[in-house]
Amino acid sequence: MFLEDLMGFADDHLTPLVDTGLGNSAYLVDLGDGRALAVDASRDLRALRRTAERRALTVAYAADTHLHADFLSGAVQLAHDDGASVLASAAGHRAFAHRGLSDGDEVDLGGLTLRALATPGHTDEHLSFLLSDGSRTLGVFTGGSLIVDSAARTDLLGADRAEELARAQYHSLRRLAALPDATAVWPTHGAGSFCSAPPGSERTSTVGAQKQTNPLLAAPDEDTFVRRLLGGLGSYPAYFGRLAEANRRGPAVLGSAPLLPALDAGRVRSLLADGCQIVDVRPTADYAAGHIPGSLSIPLRGQFATWLGWLLPDTAPLVFVMNDDQDASDVVWQAYKIGYERLVGRLAGGMAAWLAAGHPQARTPFVTADRSGGRPYVDVRQEAEYEAGHVPGAVHLELGGLAAHAGEVPGGPLVACGHGVRAMTAASLLERAGRSDLAVLDGGPADYAAAHGEPLAEGAAR
Repeated sequence: MFLEDLMGFADDHLTPLVDTGLGNSAYLVDLGDGRALAVDASRDLRALRRTAERRALTVAYAADTHLHADFLSGAVQLAHDDGASVLASAAGHRAFAHRGLSDGDEVDLGGLTLRALATPGHTDEHLSFLLSDGSRTLGVFTGGSLIVDSAARTDLLGADRAEELARAQYHSLRRLAALPDATAVWPTHGAGSFCSAPPGSERTSTVGAQKQTNPLLAAPDEDTFVRRLLGGLGSYPAYFGRLAEANRRGPAVLGSAPLLPALDAGRVRSLLADGCQIVDVRPTADYAAGHIPGSLSIPLRGQFATWLGWLLPDTAPLVFVMNDDQDASDVVWQAYKIGYERLVGRLAGGMAAWLAAGHPQARTPFVTADRSGGRPYVDVRQEAEYEAGHVPGAVHLELGGLAAHAGEVPGGPLVACGHGVRAMTAASLLERAGRSDLAVLDGGPADYAAAHGEPLAEGAAR
């Protein structure tokens, strides 16, 4: 009955707010008196605001488990707009008003209690927050410590500290594993996060379930844990190196929702000549059919912010090309939540207006596997994806590092990923570097293998 009661609490009082693009979850907890606790909310507060309004809640507390590297925190904005008390680690030395918590500190939420547990590893100052109602433990917000079937990466403070922090993560996970088996586990990072979450559909769990399924908790000793954790780390977006400090200082408070002004074609052409970056957010096929020469293809989808932050500096002024049926506010908020605020505007009327003004366009061949013409195959997926199955003889260059290795791309390449979206982004990078001899695969390695009658290979590139 106890477990059923806990599940009932989560159903009635806790709302996960999932950002599938970043692979993260924030949480809104109804405190039962018209007030709410927000945990690890991002600067894009739209979903949180809708949920709070639907439940007639005012956010009274905004807790951050750690100095996030993958998004700007919404805690400062919640403090400004709602008068929320910001709860965060005292060891984070945040430069704005907050209640600094240390291990064992408790916060009375009015019937519920939040207790801070020091769980370093993902970051030095990482806290988990244990939620209880006075007589029982309800759950624990584990942030980037214990996550479903894994633990968050420990190399964000530099490769030279990765092992040290992995050892701290080992002890943090074991501390969390000592909680009652029925304790709900509410992590921030989940599937799709570059903070080292494995694939899977489950974003929450329990301590007991994790003791059964998490391979890191099954490690027989600290050294094995460290090898397993560090061995599973892949690359991560370049902007991760900037946001922790931005969150320590505190993101700027926004007085109103930022806008994306409409610009005529002549103005866009002048901005391009002055060094402005053109980001084309239309679907891949639209970009292939015709685009502004020198523009970067990053289709507007869940992962838009990840690739914007990976491939362009936050100092670049940006102009966007989009279709009429795409929402400009989605572009704005995905950019703002990772600290990209130099948004000059969008091309009014899209590519039709650009062509009507007599300006040139470029095209990129977007071909199916059966029409790929025997081109050298260039795979731009992540290393783990490549190792799980790739075209034999493929050149492997991850999209995130492609600009630095463009010289390694063979002549006349077929650029490919899993479906064609990242490959078109890669092609746009190569075209900006002067390449005009490429094509993009409309599909992935399985499609190519089926069309060419050869099995996929597994393992690392030789």
